[in-house]
Amino acid sequence: MWSFIHKLGSPPWFFRFGGSLVRWLLPLTLILLLVGAFWGLLVAPPDFRQGNSYRIIYIHVPAAVVALAGYYVMALAGAISLIWRIKMADIAMKAAAPVGAVLTGIALVTGAIWGKPTWGTWWVWDARITSMLILFFLYLGVVALFEAYENKAAAAKACAVLSLVGTVNIPIIYKSVDWWYSLHQPASIKFTGESAIDASMLYPLLLMIVAFYGLFAVTVVMNMRAELIWHHRQSAWVRQWAGLD
Repeated sequence: MWSFIHKLGSPPWFFRFGGSLVRWLLPLTLILLLVGAFWGLLVAPPDFRQGNSYRIIYIHVPAAVVALAGYYVMALAGAISLIWRIKMADIAMKAAAPVGAVLTGIALVTGAIWGKPTWGTWWVWDARITSMLILFFLYLGVVALFEAYENKAAAAKACAVLSLVGTVNIPIIYKSVDWWYSLHQPASIKFTGESAIDASMLYPLLLMIVAFYGLFAVTVVMNMRAELIWHHRQSAWVRQWAGLD
């Protein structure tokens, strides 16, 4: 295990490992997305109250769930960068930020689309929605900080600090519907007790969540490989990979 973790810090090894990972994970993720979308959007029954408008949960919920988990991934990379000064952690943090921002943006947009027929408005300053908007800006802040500094070591340190400070927002997002009056419905999927969603709707939703996790992993790894190529473009292993040597 420790040998594997040590290898992850090697750019040439991670580049080769990431390529192998993408080759099998990408087609699997696409299959899961297609099956989950078909099952949820076309096969699952309509909701007895919301009709077919509820089907946006098969995009909204997976995007929101993975956006939250993705922030923890970015913050963990930031902590590793600050404590052990591992350059691959900086690359992971930079690669995860734009992916997390896109997922959070999808969650906000699909939430607004769902809110219009459900609440009668596109947007309310609801505790859950507002804290998700803060998450979106935290992701964008990390992206902007990486580009703002010419000194990449200083940029990585600033981004790591922002990532770690921003983790206080994640439990607020999770518990906002319990702590404050909220139009947003409570969690329908429960790991303890019975879920508030019927199995015919739940299973395709779980499948889409798994697919979005796969999509996040594939996209982050591809971003990391692109960053490695750029940072090590003069290295012998990159030139050999590109067929220049």
